[in-house]
Amino acid sequence: MKGIFDHSIRYKLPFWGGSLIVITAVVVTASSMINAYQDLREDLISNSTNLVHKLVDSAFEHLIDDDIWEVFQTINGPLTATKDSNALLPKFILILDNQLKVIVSTSPMDIPMGTPIDQLTPEYAVLIRHIFNAGKNDRAIFNMEDKENFYVAALIVNQGLQLGTVIVVHSKDILWPRFYHSAQNGALMGLLVLVILLPINWYWGQRLSRPLSLISEWMRTRTPGAASDLDKVDYAYEDEVGELFQAYRRMLAEQETRQALEQQVVHSERLAAVGHLAAGVAHEINNPLSGMLTAIDTLKNYGELDSRTAKTVELIGRGLTQIKETVGALLVEARVKSRHLEPQDFEDIRNLLAPQAQKKELLLDWRSNLAQSVPLQANQVRQILLNLLLNGIQAANQKGYVSCAIEEHDGVLQMVIENDGKQLTPEQMSHLFEPFSPLSEGGHGLGLWVTYQIVQQLGGRIVPAQRFDRVIFTVTLPFGKSAPA
Repeated sequence: MKGIFDHSIRYKLPFWGGSLIVITAVVVTASSMINAYQDLREDLISNSTNLVHKLVDSAFEHLIDDDIWEVFQTINGPLTATKDSNALLPKFILILDNQLKVIVSTSPMDIPMGTPIDQLTPEYAVLIRHIFNAGKNDRAIFNMEDKENFYVAALIVNQGLQLGTVIVVHSKDILWPRFYHSAQNGALMGLLVLVILLPINWYWGQRLSRPLSLISEWMRTRTPGAASDLDKVDYAYEDEVGELFQAYRRMLAEQETRQALEQQVVHSERLAAVGHLAAGVAHEINNPLSGMLTAIDTLKNYGELDSRTAKTVELIGRGLTQIKETVGALLVEARVKSRHLEPQDFEDIRNLLAPQAQKKELLLDWRSNLAQSVPLQANQVRQILLNLLLNGIQAANQKGYVSCAIEEHDGVLQMVIENDGKQLTPEQMSHLFEPFSPLSEGGHGLGLWVTYQIVQQLGGRIVPAQRFDRVIFTVTLPFGKSAPA
């Protein structure tokens, strides 16, 4: 089973990027919530501190006059004066005398007058102990908290005269509505960020990893034609990934070109080897074959043969003649000097092939720009063109199409012959110029073999191709300075 780090980069890159975005959003949202809670807490303590300062000043005046009712009105005012539902109101407020007994509280039913501080929760005693340990200070504020409440307290003292202690108690529950509101806003913003960034991260992750995935796929499978598949990838940026992808695509195209050249060289060498072998065999057969034909002629001319023997000798003579013609086709020799090629040579071939084209009702499209003589051996060029056109007429469909385009430019003669016949298989294309190939249809393949040998001896090239349901042969023959001597 694959580990989490073993999957394709097409999935890892978006996944880890998305995970990083989610973690970042969660951390930022949680941090914002914590900061929001801390800010609310500090606001609460600050408001309580300001309230305590006001209560100390007001309560001192009323305690001097021993007006307990006014003291109650003073501490009860902050709990009833505001109509703001979001105001951070105290849970209750109480004032102690110097003997640490309750003088007055905003909740007299729960904390009646005269209640000693010891009878309240232990937190009050802890707070009072902190206050008295600190000594008398006119403006000193003391605060503490437990699991449920915040406590803010100060001495009611003026110019060294202490009349008591004021304590403001806030419930922590008062913070939660505001915190929930802030947390909800933070969560919505975090969700909005995820909705926007996650699709963008997925798109860019896929786009960035696509070239790398294609390179990895090609290296693993070595799929033929991968260079054309890579051309379909749209990654137009000039960053490191783009440069890597372009460099790999160039390397891939060069490798395929090199492989094609290597295959062409191997094919040419194989054909050359077959040619040498065929020529050697033909020479060895030709000598005894000529002797046998001479013997047959002598026997026919001077022998006394009955009718059956004469028919048998005639049959043997025809067979040996056919063998001689086949062997003669294998003895291709382009070094025999002949006249230069003339424009009329092409017209002769056109007129020669017209009847055969008419038999199949073919459209014979003929184009030539040759206007003057060129230094190529006329008989060899005529043989090339004649063989290719005869093959084209034979392969073309009934009422089909055969074309011949002849152009001369810059010391090169180019002949392009097309037909609309049956498409060739890749295996047939690879053995196209081999004599006696089992893949040849309707013949022994000597016509193309002879054509190939003549083209090679003239220093030219012949390239077969198939495009748009057409079989095309392109022959290029140099006759200028680059032509072979």
